Amino acid sequence: MHIGALGEAMIELAGQPLERRYGGDTLNTAVYLSRLLGDAHRVAYLSALGDDSLSDGLLAAWQAEGVATERIARLPGRLPGLYLVETDDAGERRFHYWRNDSAARHWLASGLDFAALFAGLDVVYLSGITLALLASAERARLIAALVDFKARGGRVWFDNNYRPALWSQAEARDAYTQLYAIADIALITEDDETRVFGDSGDALIERVQAAGCLEVVIKRGAAPCIIAQGSEWVAVATQPVEHVVDTCAAGDSFAAGYLAARINGISATDAARNGHALAGLVIQYPGAIMPAEAMPGSPE
Repeated sequence: MHIGALGEAMIELAGQPLERRYGGDTLNTAVYLSRLLGDAHRVAYLSALGDDSLSDGLLAAWQAEGVATERIARLPGRLPGLYLVETDDAGERRFHYWRNDSAARHWLASGLDFAALFAGLDVVYLSGITLALLASAERARLIAALVDFKARGGRVWFDNNYRPALWSQAEARDAYTQLYAIADIALITEDDETRVFGDSGDALIERVQAAGCLEVVIKRGAAPCIIAQGSEWVAVATQPVEHVVDTCAAGDSFAAGYLAARINGISATDAARNGHALAGLVIQYPGAIMPAEAMPGSPE
């Protein structure tokens, strides 16, 4: 299977003293998917970087993770975005962004041929942040391309990650509704969805199913997630984590654990357990990407 994750990845500054790493919601999921799937499937990142040394370093790091980078554009004179993370004693984080002039932003606004970008892919994975980075006209073009991609037999996976600083509630509500109509799997953080639509619980699931999505995964932090496939709904509990260091990428890593399991034919319930297990490990390390040797099954 050839999976393309669409979005923006940035340089991450975090810690005391500050350390430089990298992250970005769809990139985080792509890295963890690549680690989990290995050579059996191909995971590509769809984005843009500059032609500077920082971008060179990001590209090399992603290639070392096994993420295919041939669909990453290099824009002369541009730079990657930047974000700084502050975490409190419970591991909860606060983000500060410098991304308005990033290479990825310019690339997404450049009139992309999305059909060509998606050519040869079996799956496109994107998030609410991906959608929010686009102006309304470009967003409409992307959604139309996804509709065509789906009609040609492709699959669409959507994570609702909502950042109110990036766009309006009304814009998000309209775009999400369109994505739920074509998404094969929707991974939904309940708190984010409630901010956009005002509903939660059963009403939220029923709305997303009514839009057309057949596999709905409701992420609820430390509370059990809810998996809804048609009339079959099941709650899957998390495992307690005694020492949370940084909750950054908890949802992104859950998505990777869940999706990798589904690709491998594992039931949705067991896939959710895999997602919880990976997220539970990730939040015990600083930053979005935990060390590769900490992955389940990695040699010590």
